[in-house]
Amino acid sequence: MAENEQETIVAISTPPGRGGIGIVRLAGPQAQAIATPMLRLRHPLAAAQARFGEVLDADGDRLDDVVVTFFAAPHSYTGEDIVEIAAHGAPVVLEAMLRHALGLGARLAEPGEFTRRAFLNGRMDLTQAEAVHDLIAAQTLHQARIAAEQMDGALSRRLHPAKQLLLNLIAALEAGIDFAEDDVDVLPAEKIRAQIESVKDLLVQLAESFAYGRLVRDGLTLALCGRPNVGKSSLFNQLVQHERAIVTAEPGTTRDLVKEHISLGGIPIELVDTAGIRTAGNEAEAMGIQKTREAVAAAEFVLLVLDASEPLGKEDEDLLAIVAERDGLIAWNKCDLIKNQSGNTPPAGAVPTSALTGEGIDALRELVLQRIRHGASSENGLITNLRQQQAITSAIAALDASLAALSRQTPHEMLMLDLYAALRALDSLTGATTSDDVLNLIFSSFCIGK
Repeated sequence: MAENEQETIVAISTPPGRGGIGIVRLAGPQAQAIATPMLRLRHPLAAAQARFGEVLDADGDRLDDVVVTFFAAPHSYTGEDIVEIAAHGAPVVLEAMLRHALGLGARLAEPGEFTRRAFLNGRMDLTQAEAVHDLIAAQTLHQARIAAEQMDGALSRRLHPAKQLLLNLIAALEAGIDFAEDDVDVLPAEKIRAQIESVKDLLVQLAESFAYGRLVRDGLTLALCGRPNVGKSSLFNQLVQHERAIVTAEPGTTRDLVKEHISLGGIPIELVDTAGIRTAGNEAEAMGIQKTREAVAAAEFVLLVLDASEPLGKEDEDLLAIVAERDGLIAWNKCDLIKNQSGNTPPAGAVPTSALTGEGIDALRELVLQRIRHGASSENGLITNLRQQQAITSAIAALDASLAALSRQTPHEMLMLDLYAALRALDSLTGATTSDDVLNLIFSSFCIGK
């Protein structure tokens, strides 16, 4: 362990502000020795047990009643001795406790340093460490559940079969090279190819989970577009379930982007209501339409709203072409107005809706969810961030290079270079060969105290 990891660190581990409880956490070889003079306990500290007592200020005076828990190494979050002091959540009390610990020899923890130490001490791999941050940042219960699965090692377990197959192949090839004179069988080219392709297939399936995993972790933007007076704002209000956008009978009411955050199937979605697209009547409307086009271009998903009670116009046809290119969704709105009429023929895949009565809103929500989850595996373990996706992509590229080398009948010694490159990429996913620069980047985004 590096010198700075042998230091005892301290931080306030609860969020800033006032609360019923606030926790100061110490971790490191001197955690118990530093905490002892800060406390007046009824019973001595014991591993995995809580103790009631008082916390003292630097002058030895009683500061607050506390509950203190001691976790002895290696059975703790970081794998080191940890002392957690739970007091009332008054910022002045927690700050005094922190300063007292610093005065007794502790060092203020850096962002994410507790979790970084847990990783360096083998308490978790890098995918689990990243999941800690995702769980803290979760906005929905579904996000929290996915992060909890990742913290439990779901991604590592899903990666394990591919990595084990690759290791077995490398070992077999190494044996054939090192012990050729001892009549060790050399794997035939077709068997090598089959094993490489088996590893690649598993990694490709894992890589495909990134599209859904990224949306679960980061959320997405859904932009409503259409010509004026087709009911975009009314439909927007139905989706957010309150009167967020101004609705009038006058076309072109919406001049600026109206945004609202909702949760759909546990996935955070930013809904954007946009200005109606038509030939602008004035400068303000023109600016609104330009913002609409920018919002549609930037959104992950586009929902085109059409008026079922009127024939499709040129603006509708133009927007249908744009939505088709984006694989967007279509709401056939105002369907309540054509109940007893032959009406117009809706475009293929359009969902009949009525922003007035609420008809079709649930079906529209379900269609959005189906589109988000399209192709997503039901298997646990998702690629949820770009670093993970790049590691898998690098491994697949190295395997492709090995297949190309095999087709050229390249000697096994050279083929091994590509296989080891794939193995290093997989190791970087879980952290076996991760550089300090990558670690610093990952843990710097954590909050202090975690």
